[in-house]
Amino acid sequence: MTLLDAVVRRYVGAREIAPEADGVVRAMPVVLRIEREAPRRTAVLEAAARAALAVCVDPRAQEDGEWHDQVLTWVDGRIRKIARRARGAHWAAVQELPGVTVSVDGAEARALLPGPVDEVPKTVSRLQIGGTDLPADEPGPAPTGVPVIWLNPTVAMTVGKAAAQVGHASMIDAAVRGLVDVPRYAVRVPDRSSWAGLVADVERGAAVAVRDAGFTEVDPGTMTCVVTPA
Repeated sequence: MTLLDAVVRRYVGAREIAPEADGVVRAMPVVLRIEREAPRRTAVLEAAARAALAVCVDPRAQEDGEWHDQVLTWVDGRIRKIARRARGAHWAAVQELPGVTVSVDGAEARALLPGPVDEVPKTVSRLQIGGTDLPADEPGPAPTGVPVIWLNPTVAMTVGKAAAQVGHASMIDAAVRGLVDVPRYAVRVPDRSSWAGLVADVERGAAVAVRDAGFTEVDPGTMTCVVTPA
């Protein structure tokens, strides 16, 4: 079973995800580079979406690769992600940890190898989680020919929470489509009427969605984002 096969089995169409069989809570740390001169929110989220998927399709995460067992164990539980922010020397330090960094329009995000949340390296644990936010920006229309991750406009999410959700979305989309490479993902926030149409697309099987477990910021079962194909 490949990593993305596991994602399909556990998440596609599921409204409730069973907890980890061994009781160990695991998460993928997603580190967002937020320097004093902050990057654009949309670019950060697009980088996070690609970085999370990049770990899963990396050769080291495939069968017989050095990351495979660790990533598969995480995927076969809950695909929790915890976003943290870093800058300067702290950002440089996380580059030494196993993971993948993606840059989009000057913004950077690094998805790290997932593992138990109580065994996070000190390099990561010292990074802040709470208060990770950036102001909304105006990215313009989504480019043609790329899949789009649409964030729910009816719920408020910090950039850290949204980064975790778009990371879930890219993984589920790639699993459904059988991707082996990381495409460019656009991230946009639709108006409320367009969101209603996207939800209808999910219900009829024309799009895939992320439904949050409700551990932070949103209620359990909230549809946080929808992915439409290119």
